[in-house]
Amino acid sequence: MRKPIIGVLALAAVVVIGGFGFVYAGIYNVAASDPHWGLVYKVLETVRIQSIKAHARGIEVPKNLKDEATVVMGTDHFAAHCAVCHGAPGVPKGDIAHGLYPAPPDLAHAAAHLSPGELFWTVKNGLKMTGMPSWKDHTDAELWSTVAFMQRLPGMTEEEYGKLIMASMNMGSEHHHGGAEPMKDEHEHP
Repeated sequence: MRKPIIGVLALAAVVVIGGFGFVYAGIYNVAASDPHWGLVYKVLETVRIQSIKAHARGIEVPKNLKDEATVVMGTDHFAAHCAVCHGAPGVPKGDIAHGLYPAPPDLAHAAAHLSPGELFWTVKNGLKMTGMPSWKDHTDAELWSTVAFMQRLPGMTEEEYGKLIMASMNMGSEHHHGGAEPMKDEHEHP
């Protein structure tokens, strides 16, 4: 009975020492230019999905997510903070997105895979080691409006997106879209 226990303990010690050796030797390449090993990617993806589901459980979804004013407010936030990495209808991902690993997903498909509560939790808290920042310093109303926009995003055309951007600018948005100054009437004088 003692030999099997000693064998298990010896194996555990080898695994622990080997694990420390692996970590401290820097064998695993953490460069964004070098993709994860298949098993590592699968484990991290599963951890991400399950963590979002667990932490978002019980989040109450506001009833106004389909209201046009809520979607317009979300368009403003999305254009100012999200489109640079995730792109938008007619707006390609910015240069920074091409250097991130994992690559920022196309959010036109996010609403199909994540519940409104899961989208909210992700936008509010961000995701470690992905480049996705936490927007905890924004109001819940602003973050829920971003979720409302993302739910409208699937199938949205460039023209529809442009109309939402114009509507957000007409509402007096505080953000500048696409890194440029708000569009001015060509008849306006400086």
